Amino acid sequence: MPDFFYRYLIVIVACLALLVGLQVPNFVGQYEKRVDAHLREVSINLRPFQAIADKYFAGDLNKLIALHRSSGEKPFQEEGAAIDKMVQRKLRFEADLAALRTSLPLKAFRVLFHGDREMIDEVLGQYSYAVPLNQDALLFGATFALVILIQLELLLALARRISNRSPASNPKMQ
Repeated sequence: MPDFFYRYLIVIVACLALLVGLQVPNFVGQYEKRVDAHLREVSINLRPFQAIADKYFAGDLNKLIALHRSSGEKPFQEEGAAIDKMVQRKLRFEADLAALRTSLPLKAFRVLFHGDREMIDEVLGQYSYAVPLNQDALLFGATFALVILIQLELLLALARRISNRSPASNPKMQ
């Protein structure tokens, strides 16, 4: 590969990797805000049921759910299932937000490998690209670009080594 093509390839790859790396903190931030918004919404929806549980069951929502589910009336049984679903949703969002109270690299790892699929799909569906110019984003973007460039260099070095060992390029082996 001519040397100037190689240099341009490296510059282009570095720029693209930097731009992608800058999006990670933005994506994680949007994910975190979406989880928080859903947590607030489900908390508001549970308030009337929590007030009933506070009044009759010393605040235990599970007792209210059990009462609904044990009712002889089908609508009350289904209402118990709906309340339980809201409680489980709230617990899921609380756990997700608690896990995101850490450093940016750990947040990114958490979202990528253990993120809530529903929230990830929502963020992807309404993602707004931005280039945040804060310290975390720049550091993450630069690190990501450096890792990609090192991997590219290693792959190209491996390709050169393999091509130098092939019988067609080695006159001694012919």
